[in-house]
Amino acid sequence: MAAHAAAPAGRRITTHGWGGPVAVGVLYGLYAATVARHGGPTTLGQLWLGLISAIVLAVAIRTLHRHGRRLPRELHAAAWGSLSGIAVGFLFSLSDASILSSSGLGLAFGVVNAVGAYYIYYTHEDARGRPAPY
Repeated sequence: MAAHAAAPAGRRITTHGWGGPVAVGVLYGLYAATVARHGGPTTLGQLWLGLISAIVLAVAIRTLHRHGRRLPRELHAAAWGSLSGIAVGFLFSLSDASILSSSGLGLAFGVVNAVGAYYIYYTHEDARGRPAPY
């Protein structure tokens, strides 16, 4: 009897891990294009703005998910806070708000998210600083 040939050992290409970042990126891009429209007709520039915003945010989220565990918990939390603060400040700036108010809102949002992320990382580690096994 002939046996089946073994499948070549290699790395499988999957989309695991990209679903969440792509979904958030698409929603962010659509919202950015909508805010930039200001109730007028849709232009090609607004569509490009939404597409580039979606790609940048999705890649940034995926990068933090994939490589963020290598950082100490303080830097990991600060990275998430920075990403969320920049994203919110950018969206607010698209509504023709001043630079000061956009920066202030982004800073406040980033600080709150960084504190929340730090709390989660701190409470979900064992005594040696490794993530909990659950």
